[in-house]
Amino acid sequence: MLKNNVPSGPIEDKWKKHVFESKLINPANRKKFSVIVVGTGLGGASAASTLAEAGYKVDAFCLQDTPRRAHSIAAQGGINACKNYKNDGDSTYRFFYDTVKGGDYRAREAGVYRLAELSNKVIDHCVAVGVPFAREYGGLLDNRSFGGTQVERTFYAKGQTGQQLLLGAYQGMMRQVSEKNITMHSRKEMIDLIVVEGKARGIVVRDLLTGAIETYSADAVVLATGGYANLYYLSTNAKPSNATAIWRAYKRGAGFANPCFTQIHPTCIPIAGAEQSKLTLMSESLRNDGRIWVPKLKNETRLPNEIHEEDRDYFLERCYPNFGNLVPRDVTSRAVKKVCDEGYGVGSSGLAVYLDFKDKVASQGNKFLEEKYGNLFQMYEKIVGDNPYHSPMKIYPAIHYTMGGLWVDYNLMSNIPGLFVLGEANFSEHGANRLGANALLQGLVDGYFILPSTLGNYLANTHLSPVQNNKVEFSESIESNKEKIQKLIKINGNILADTIHDKLGKLMWNACSMSRNKEKLQYTLNEIPKIKEEFWNHLKIPKYANTLNQELEKALRVSDYIELAELMCRDALAREESCGSHLREEYQTSNGDPQRNDKDFSHIACWKFTEENKVPERLIEPLEYEYCKPTQRDYR
Repeated sequence: MLKNNVPSGPIEDKWKKHVFESKLINPANRKKFSVIVVGTGLGGASAASTLAEAGYKVDAFCLQDTPRRAHSIAAQGGINACKNYKNDGDSTYRFFYDTVKGGDYRAREAGVYRLAELSNKVIDHCVAVGVPFAREYGGLLDNRSFGGTQVERTFYAKGQTGQQLLLGAYQGMMRQVSEKNITMHSRKEMIDLIVVEGKARGIVVRDLLTGAIETYSADAVVLATGGYANLYYLSTNAKPSNATAIWRAYKRGAGFANPCFTQIHPTCIPIAGAEQSKLTLMSESLRNDGRIWVPKLKNETRLPNEIHEEDRDYFLERCYPNFGNLVPRDVTSRAVKKVCDEGYGVGSSGLAVYLDFKDKVASQGNKFLEEKYGNLFQMYEKIVGDNPYHSPMKIYPAIHYTMGGLWVDYNLMSNIPGLFVLGEANFSEHGANRLGANALLQGLVDGYFILPSTLGNYLANTHLSPVQNNKVEFSESIESNKEKIQKLIKINGNILADTIHDKLGKLMWNACSMSRNKEKLQYTLNEIPKIKEEFWNHLKIPKYANTLNQELEKALRVSDYIELAELMCRDALAREESCGSHLREEYQTSNGDPQRNDKDFSHIACWKFTEENKVPERLIEPLEYEYCKPTQRDYR
């Protein structure tokens, strides 16, 4: 039974009431408790620094050589908060409503309201630690719009908001490292969770330089390891981003919620060739000032600047006049795919549309765009070779973010006591579709403001017997992971992990991305075991485990992706409705919009691992909407 532990009372009072009723640990006693934080992006760095500042003993782990390489640094467009500086009608309640609606009514109301409620504190804190947000002429922080809203609530630092926010959290964390309240463990990848007497009490890591398998114990474990978009091989995520930490926790008993909920970002640089290893995102913020269009004629051969206005189809503005180019990501992505599938796409592949800034250049000049998006325009020109000031960008949807993740309750704790999950690694707040600029916010809200209260309450209410690394659970976990690594090395096949990963990614893109149907999903469920068999019989990796071995790193991650892909397809097949980013072709409205089934699927689907090669158990957490009554999403 899933117990979400959402407190009673009016929604605007739930969090304040919960914090007040939570047990506290006095500052002198906090140093008696130890916490492991895995991941040092925005969620992990903010959590580690805040917990250490409060007095807890923290061990932080990252698989990069420095926390500054966490994928949070790649976020471009901004972070949301409802300060209403623009005086355009924004409020906590409107932010809450936009996010519940944007997620197509598949998130808990209480968690979403708390996200909106705490958003302003995040901005104040980030300003206090020196994040250089853009400012308007009067000195207030500037805002811009993002998809799915009709107000300006997105705070930004040009096109490098994630980098600036991460540096702010990083400096707080490194201050605590210098104070010896945090022990930093770089180039160590979590490969298992250790559960003792039903509680999360430690982790197993592999040292990526020496290959050593090590264990660490603590009173609680915090996972902030990001999402699993790289399962698709081509995504906008950094190549080291992976699903291993949350997947290994799932196999130790943590529930995995809504695994098929993945997000397609509409403004990505299109695929350039067969050997490409990742995709590059162009921020959604560009849709503030750029207009998306395709030629009205199929197979148009003229250059974009030669095509007259009357020969252009600004299809988002035509189909969605109220929101225009700022409809949510899922709506934009489906619309872009549709016009390309109909033969109106541009570029050599026909899988692209134009994002054009000519009107803004004419009215405001290049300097205006350079101040807001300068580094994004430079990035595009460096990759593609075209100057966006003179010629439109070409964009196409790509896998970007995952709304699914480990199930957590209102306290951000999984169903395994003592295992807390933050940011994109958990499933909360975004429902079936994340609104842009809410990801950075969720990571920082979780780490700075929620976890310090809920973790303290858990530790104060829980009897924890001392645990040492010589416990049998630790030694058994070391041996089982060493055996798996040796099994991989002994395969001695002739196919690289990347090749198998690429095959899996294409299969999943075609069957379980923005469009899916029963036939494709069932076909894919039959094909995944064949890929798994190929992996375990023909994998080729260097035969050295006790050293730097990046092919072994990839192989361990791909073995997890294969199993996760099967769970995603099972989840998508079981959810007989369309919602958010996930169009089940059998369930559409007459105009092609997703058709939800609130009667049968207004719930969170949570999967529990049973045993190897067995179908996992599907549990549900019903969703109740007291404040935002579900309606058909309509941005027209």
